[in-house]
Amino acid sequence: MNKFHEVLTEQLSRESNFINDNGDLKKFIIIDAAYNINPRLIELLIEIDEIKNKFFTEIKGHWVFDINLFVQYMENKNFLKDSYTRYKNKIGLNINGKFLNQRNEVSLVRPFKECVLEGGQNKEDQKRPEIFFNELLAQEEIDQLFEPKILTNWKRYTTDGEEKVTKLKTDKKGNIKENLIIKGNNLLALHSLLPRFEEKVKLIYIDPPYNTGNDSFGYNDNFNHSTWLTFMKNRLETAKRLLRKDGSIWINIGDEEAHYLKVMLDSIFPKGFIVNVLWQKRTSPDSRLVLGDAHDHILVFSKDERNFRERCNPIPLTDEQKRKFKNPDNDPKGAWVSTDFTATGFRPNQMYEITTPKGAKYSPPPRKCWSKIESEFFKLDKEDRIWYGINGNAMPRRKTYLSESKGITSWSWWANKEVGHNQEAKQESINLFGINSPFSTPKPEKLLQRIIHIGSNKGDIVLDFFAGSSTTAAVAHKMNRQFITIEQMDYIDTITVERLKKVIGKNEKSEGELLEKLMYDEGGISKVVNWQGGGDFVYCELKKYNQAFIEQIEVAKDSKKLLKIWEEMKEHSFINYNVDIKKQDDEIEDFKELTLQQQKDILLQILNKNQLYVNLSSIDDEDFKVSEEDKKLTKEFYDIKAEENSEQLKAEI
Repeated sequence: MNKFHEVLTEQLSRESNFINDNGDLKKFIIIDAAYNINPRLIELLIEIDEIKNKFFTEIKGHWVFDINLFVQYMENKNFLKDSYTRYKNKIGLNINGKFLNQRNEVSLVRPFKECVLEGGQNKEDQKRPEIFFNELLAQEEIDQLFEPKILTNWKRYTTDGEEKVTKLKTDKKGNIKENLIIKGNNLLALHSLLPRFEEKVKLIYIDPPYNTGNDSFGYNDNFNHSTWLTFMKNRLETAKRLLRKDGSIWINIGDEEAHYLKVMLDSIFPKGFIVNVLWQKRTSPDSRLVLGDAHDHILVFSKDERNFRERCNPIPLTDEQKRKFKNPDNDPKGAWVSTDFTATGFRPNQMYEITTPKGAKYSPPPRKCWSKIESEFFKLDKEDRIWYGINGNAMPRRKTYLSESKGITSWSWWANKEVGHNQEAKQESINLFGINSPFSTPKPEKLLQRIIHIGSNKGDIVLDFFAGSSTTAAVAHKMNRQFITIEQMDYIDTITVERLKKVIGKNEKSEGELLEKLMYDEGGISKVVNWQGGGDFVYCELKKYNQAFIEQIEVAKDSKKLLKIWEEMKEHSFINYNVDIKKQDDEIEDFKELTLQQQKDILLQILNKNQLYVNLSSIDDEDFKVSEEDKKLTKEFYDIKAEENSEQLKAEI
């Protein structure tokens, strides 16, 4: 890098908004600032004569900024840390930094493998060509995209209704102990969780878009395989960082993508595969199909398989299983069942003769041995834990007591009679939201109850970043877990939040009653877990910037409204650096001749998708109008002490 580069880089680095966490220049932010004649940028450039003389021309005592020359210079390859040539044989051909010929396992190689999918993920984007940032060549843009975001519109919901958030609850170690609902793009929200929740989450359950093209889910559900896998990979790699060492992730998915996803997960969670649960989601075959699907897949992975298996919980016995326990010999330890006392195979120290109380002698059957060595057998026999039949003369069996049973180990087939089915879940949704419930395939509470029981304990954090109808959060709350759930679609207000308000309940006075009574959701698993209502949760949003313009464009009803939005975009939005605003204005009459959807598509393409939300590093930038209340709570969320200037704030981040 020559001396001029050094001088320019040092000068631009004086503005915190122009550099990332590593101190590198945010090239496209600076280019965008140039196109918008940002006063701070002009001030920095004109302050040093060497820089001023290169990018400004003096005309009659006034210095005129040569925007095109500056942008061309910023786009010069010298501002890229690495050239494409260096990586051309690496992109898409490696896993975790190792080339394919250095690895032994099967890998999933596909287009856009080493990329981050840009922009939105809702149904408005289905017809838009997807845009990708390569992780090697566009790291600067990705770092900027993934910066933690400012949080706004804070609300607390309790049994007394909506309250103002004044402080976040924490434990003695400073860990946040709030149930959280976050509105915003889930990939960016996940990155915003990292500073405070990395390696703190015990269980993640997600029910992502199945990529069928006909899901009622509010997201883009019509990606091609490669794009869908990139969409998932971006989120799963971040989710992994949030998991505890003994944590697990459970992904509900259909046949369309389950097997692609399994291979990709093997690369993200090496040796972390636990099981592919098959959930019987239907009660009868689909008569429209010759071979109708009866199940969904639930892929279960962990960061550490052994750590997870040692700490997961067995399934409680059902009433039907409990009824099998009897006490024919009036054993003071209570009801019991007898189990086989043999094991398959031959172990010399487990081959001995047993004599029953009535004198009958037994040796292990062919190709088997006793399940315990002789000294252990004598101990069990002395404790009256061996059963010889009602007459004391039968082949020995071991007693297992109901009072000592911790449950049974789950297997990979989950029948709908045990964990519910789609119709049951749909009815739960109708009971909560009426016949017009927006979700055609919600998940039953009993299914989430089993997952949360196996993979977590009371007080643990449960995360779902495809919140939907908030079944995960609702069940987690009823089971006394701390939940975090993320949703970007607008139904978060009418469905996600409303369901959790019903779970918590509200103090109301029924007709004819003198006193208020807590009215709460009594459906789903409420009776099974003895749910009585109560608790609270906090709602907040990623502070919108370009995302606000996107939402205005999507709902605009006519061209007149879009033209008004365009004027506001020119003044206040981040526009892609390669957009010529003057040319757009010169061709405005041609723009008016397009269909409404074509006009929307053009405006959406113009917006810089890296600036959907306001980055934390801009919290003190007056252009973003962050309220003092949002500053306080955002800094509290990220555990940032009040700083006197943005440079100190950035160092904390």
